[in-house]
Amino acid sequence: MPRLEEIHANLLDRFQEAKEQGWLGEVAAIEASLAAAEQKLAAMRDLAARHTTVRLGVPDLRGSSRASTPSSETKMRSSSPEHYNEGMTVFLCSKCGTAITPELTELAAVPDVSDDERDRDKETRRAPATVPRGRYAIDPEPWGPPYVVQDDQEDPKPAQSRGPVVCREEGFVISAGSRHTVLVHPDDAADLQPLPDWENGTGCCGPTGDEGLNRACPCGARVATLAADCFGPFELHLDPVRAYAFSQ
Repeated sequence: MPRLEEIHANLLDRFQEAKEQGWLGEVAAIEASLAAAEQKLAAMRDLAARHTTVRLGVPDLRGSSRASTPSSETKMRSSSPEHYNEGMTVFLCSKCGTAITPELTELAAVPDVSDDERDRDKETRRAPATVPRGRYAIDPEPWGPPYVVQDDQEDPKPAQSRGPVVCREEGFVISAGSRHTVLVHPDDAADLQPLPDWENGTGCCGPTGDEGLNRACPCGARVATLAADCFGPFELHLDPVRAYAFSQ
């Protein structure tokens, strides 16, 4: 529950900023996320008061594609939590309840990964994965859109905590997007699919990951952003509202 409360507080901050900046599309999206988070918080508090096992996360998001039937291997077994190992976390789609990842162990912080060109894969040109297989980390820094113009245009910072400097028509920009995304190794969410027509998938050797959600659950719900280009990090960001954690 503390993590969801933190996400809820972050959503309130983003909502206020979006209103002040006039980001009308972002205001509408955050309002929907706030309503879902408040509904889930109320349900979790009720469950906690009755000392039952709490399923962490956020309920169905409105407007997502119709859910398909999860496979027997990946469907969340909410009635049988003993199938998951103690101390492990599985991330699931908030739309349909399908497991996005296998059981993962949390890292204390986002690892420092080399950005030296010599450490990139010689064939794919990808950087070493930010998070190793079987692990996950919570990214405290903003990631993805919306972007705002940086104050210092003479000495700009990277648009995100890992990645290149980004210059657009209005100048050098920096992310004002979601905080607390869940970083996982892309191969730990291998069933996620690109969006139709590779929406938000622009890049050279792979998606830059700076255009917004670009990976969907098999049910069609957009749940993650893959960054896998030849001049940025190699990582997958699970949206903290569109995906949720189940821990034993």
